[in-house]
Amino acid sequence: MKIIDIICSESLTGFYFDDQQAIKHGAIQDGFTYLGDPETDKFEHIRQKGEALSIMLVLDDGQIAYGDAAAVQYSGAGGRDPLFIASEAKEIITTHIAPLLIGLQVESFRPIAEQIDRLIIDGRQLHTALRYGITQALLDATAKAQHCTMSEVVRNEYNIQDTIYRRIPLFAQTGDDRYTNVDKMIIKEVDVMPHALINNIDTKLGHHGEILQEYVSWLRGRVLQLRTRDDYHPIFHIDVYGTIGIIFDNDIDQMYQYLCELEAIASPFTLRIEGPVDAGNRHETMMHLQALTKRINADHRSIEIVADEWCNTLDDVKYFADHQAGHMLQVKTPDLGGVNNIIEALLYCKDKGIGAYSGGTCNETNISAEVTTAIAIACDATQCLAKPGMGTDEGIMIVNNFMNRTLARIQHKG
Repeated sequence: MKIIDIICSESLTGFYFDDQQAIKHGAIQDGFTYLGDPETDKFEHIRQKGEALSIMLVLDDGQIAYGDAAAVQYSGAGGRDPLFIASEAKEIITTHIAPLLIGLQVESFRPIAEQIDRLIIDGRQLHTALRYGITQALLDATAKAQHCTMSEVVRNEYNIQDTIYRRIPLFAQTGDDRYTNVDKMIIKEVDVMPHALINNIDTKLGHHGEILQEYVSWLRGRVLQLRTRDDYHPIFHIDVYGTIGIIFDNDIDQMYQYLCELEAIASPFTLRIEGPVDAGNRHETMMHLQALTKRINADHRSIEIVADEWCNTLDDVKYFADHQAGHMLQVKTPDLGGVNNIIEALLYCKDKGIGAYSGGTCNETNISAEVTTAIAIACDATQCLAKPGMGTDEGIMIVNNFMNRTLARIQHKG
C-alpha cells in the first residue's frame, strides 16, 4: 500500500503548556491562569493553550492514517525541546517531510519510523513532537495496510514472543482538583492514582512535607470509605516534581526518612513517588534516585521511586535503567520523539527488571493517547497513563475504551 498524500491541520491538545520554571519559582495562580512573567524560552504566558499538529497520511486505497504531533505540558523544562508551535511544524511537513513520504510503500513500520526519527534537517533532528506525530501516523498506516491492530504490528516487528495480549493497569491524574477527582477514580476503580500534581511547596507539599502527608492520609481514608469491594486495592502514585529534594536540600537521609513516613501513612496501599528529586542535570538526578532506590531496597521498604525529570530520551531511559535509578521509569512518550523509541524504551525497562510506565502528558490528544496505548499493550507495560486532559473522566474513557476495543479485536480473531 502506498502513501499518496499528506494532510495537516492545526489542533488543540487536551490541556495547556505551562512554564514549569516560573511555577517552581512561586508564580501565583489566579483562577485558571498564573500571574507573572514567563521564564522559559518561547513562552508568552506562564500558562498558554496547548497546540498539536494532526498529520494524516492518505493511502492509495482511500484509507487515512492518523498521528498527532504534540509536546508535554512542561515543554522546555528538564532538557526538553522548546515550546512546540503547530504553524511552524506544518511548514516543515510541507517543505521537508511530504516529499520523503509521498509515493512510499507502507510495508512495515520500523525502518521508516527509524529513518524519520534520525532525519537531520538544517543540521538538527526534527522537534520531538514532529517525530512523535509522524511515526504515530506511520504505525497506523502499517496497521491499516495489514488489516490488523497497531499492537499486533509492534509485536510482529519487534519480535515480542508473548502470545497473550493483556489489559494494562491505568494510571489516572487529578490535576489540581486532587480531591473531587479522586472520588471519580474510586468510583471507576482506577488501578493507579492520583498523580496529584504536587508542584508547589507553599500550597501542595509544605516546607516540612506536612501538606502532602495530610493528603496521603486523606487519600487512604477516602479509598477505604468509598470502595464497594474489599479487593479494590489501587496503587498510590504521586508526582512531586523534585519538591521533596528542595525542602530537604537533596539530603538522602532526610528524603529517605520522609519517604518512609509517607509509606507508613499510605499503608496498606503501595505508594509510588515520582520525581522526588531534580538536581538540575541528568547525572546528579540519577545519582540521587539511585541512592534512594538502593536505600529503599536494602531496608525492604514497600515505597517505590519513579524517575521522570531528565529521563527524557531513549538514551536517558537506558542510562537510568542501567544504574537502577528508580523502581519504575516513566517513558514520557512525547519526549522520546519517534514512537519506535517508546517501544524500545519499554522493552529495555522490562529487560532490566524495572517498572515500564508508558506515560506522557495531559497535553496530548486522543490520537496520540490511542497510539501509545496500543504500544503499551504490545510491550505489556507495567502501567499506562490515562490521557489527555486533567478532567480525569475523559482520559480514562479514551484509554480504557481504546484498550478494550483493541483486546476485543485481537480476541475476535481467535
